[in-house]
Parts: sequence; C-alpha cells; structure tokens
Amino acid sequence: MKVGVPKEIKTHEYRVGLTPGAVREYVAAGHSVLVETNAGGGIGATDDNYRKAGATILDSTHEVFASSEMIVKVKEPQPSEWTQLREKQILFTYLHLAPDPEQAKGLLESGCTAIAYETVTDAHRGLPLLAPMSEVAGRLAIEAAGSALKRYAGGRGLLIGGVPGVQPARIVVIGGGVVGTHAARMAAGLGAEVTILDCSIPRLRELDELFEGRVRTRFSTIDAVEEEVFAADVVVGAVLVPGASAPKLVSRAMLSSMRKGSVIVDVAIDQGGCFETSRPTTHADPTYEVDGVIHYCVANMPGAVPLTSSQALNNATLPFGLALANKGFSAVLENPHLRAGLNVHRGRLTYRAVAESLGLPFSPIEQAAA
Repeated sequence: MKVGVPKEIKTHEYRVGLTPGAVREYVAAGHSVLVETNAGGGIGATDDNYRKAGATILDSTHEVFASSEMIVKVKEPQPSEWTQLREKQILFTYLHLAPDPEQAKGLLESGCTAIAYETVTDAHRGLPLLAPMSEVAGRLAIEAAGSALKRYAGGRGLLIGGVPGVQPARIVVIGGGVVGTHAARMAAGLGAEVTILDCSIPRLRELDELFEGRVRTRFSTIDAVEEEVFAADVVVGAVLVPGASAPKLVSRAMLSSMRKGSVIVDVAIDQGGCFETSRPTTHADPTYEVDGVIHYCVANMPGAVPLTSSQALNNATLPFGLALANKGFSAVLENPHLRAGLNVHRGRLTYRAVAESLGLPFSPIEQAAA
C-alpha cells in the first residue's frame, strides 16, 4: 500500500504522523511511504532521515494526498486537507468529530474511510491510541497551570509547590482517567495539595492506592464539584466521553465564586471542553480571562513537545497502522478494535453525537461497516 505522511498544518503543531523509525517498519512490511518534504522538521527529522528509512520525499501536500491510498496524520484534517481526500482512501488520525460538524461534513463529502485514533479500543475496552497523548497532556496541564499562575500572566502569583512555611497551590482534577492521573502525579510531585474528583468508586479506590494517601479523592457530585472548584487555585478538566462531547461540569455562574487569578486548564477542549466558558486556543495565544479566571484551552497540547509526543504516539499506532496497510479496509472488518474507531464510512456517521449535531440519522458501527 502507498502510505502518505503530510506535514501538519494546524497552528504550532510540530508532531508528525510517522517517525523515521515507523517508516522503516512500514517499508520492511512491503509498503511504500510518501512523506511531504520537511514533515518531520518539528521533531528534528530531516528528509534525508526519511530517505534512509526508505521513504520517498514529495514536494507538496497535494502530491501526498493524490498519490496515497492511506493518509497517516496526527491532528484532524483542516479544510484544505479534507477537500483532497477521496473515495476508497483511508484516513488514520485523531478526528474529534463531536464538537466539529464542519469537519464531519467534509469527511462525508470526500467519501473516504476515516478511522479516529481516539476511539480505537483494545481488548480491555481501553483507548490505546489516545492514552499516550493523554499522558503527555495531563503532565503538560500542570506545567501550563504553573505558568498561568504567575502574576505577570494574570494569575494569583502562586508557586505550585510553595516553600517551607507557605501553603502550596490547591489543585483540583476533575476526572480520574489517564489525563487526570498524570496531572495529579505531576502536581503532587511538585508539592501541591491535590484532589481528584471522579464518579467511579472503584476508580477512586485505585487512585487512593496508587497515590498512597498523597492525593485526596472525592466522589463527584454537584456539591463536591462546587466546593472544590471554589477553593481551588487550579482546576484541571480531564473528563472524557468517547465519541461524544465532554459534559459541562463548571458553569459560567460558578466563575464568580472562584478565586480571582485562579486557573482553568481544559484538557477536554478537543471534545468541546468541560467548562461552559471554554473555547479552543493555540500555543501562539494559549490563555484568556473570564470573570477574573485564567483559561488555558490549547487544543493540541502535546504538540508543544513533539519529539516526546510523536515517539509515544507512533509506539501506539504502529501495529494498527500496519494492520490497515497490510489488509486495507478488510482490517477494520476483521478487527473489532479498529472497527470501534471507525467514524465515517460510505457516507454514514457512526457516532450519535455527531449524527445528531448534523441532523442525520444515527447509524451504529456494525451497520456502517456492513
């Protein structure tokens, strides 16, 4: 199969769909890999690195899309990209369709088969292609919060870990999944006072054992969310509903009771965000203020550390990508874990949230793949 790797064009996105090491694996399996020139520049991989791995370097995005049977990316296709997709072409990337009906329409019109990293499952119903970026984003969330808390950035002027005799920052993490766990790990490691909210008692037990009492756990209710958010210096939104928009757990009205100069980091912004006042930002302009509360809502947080992120993502996506390259769309039909990630096929939507947002009938995955 001809596998294409275009250069990412989202603002300050430096990751790459395939590293030179991953390209070598595809080539060893008998596939041709077509890489846009300078696609790996953000991770320090030159065109010569890709040539040595066996790739062919093409001069433009258009050539990559026109010549490839499967496109491997990182971020969701932008308008100039989805118009280049075509029928019988496979797109393998993050899509995050729930808050983006325009992208969904564009993919439908292209006729391509689009498989979303964030909804591919494993044998344990986990999300193996989302997990590595969630780990990165969770850790970056605390770094971002630390920067936003500085006085010159509009924050309260707090050092996350404090110093002897001075209280550290109080950090509340809403959601105890991969993002929340890694955010809490970073925050606790810096010496912050950390609370994790989650609506699963078994998960709270796991977290309590994992952190050995160094992090407070609390069952998530409306009262609990309000109490913790109002007392927090930093609130990290880490809630995920696979294939659907994130629930709005902190309302605009609640901001007036939060501490002035406190910080919200919405890691769920790719799925619409879990704060009512959230809107996507970029690394070029990452924060804004609403009612005295600083919002950090960068939609591609791991793009800030592309070397780490690209390597971690490729480690996870490689077996699935090779399965698609080896068998084409039949790999989706044979593999229930890939089929779970199918977002668009033959003009049908497979996720109710997206279908309803477009006013279209919902079609389950099994029907869409039939």
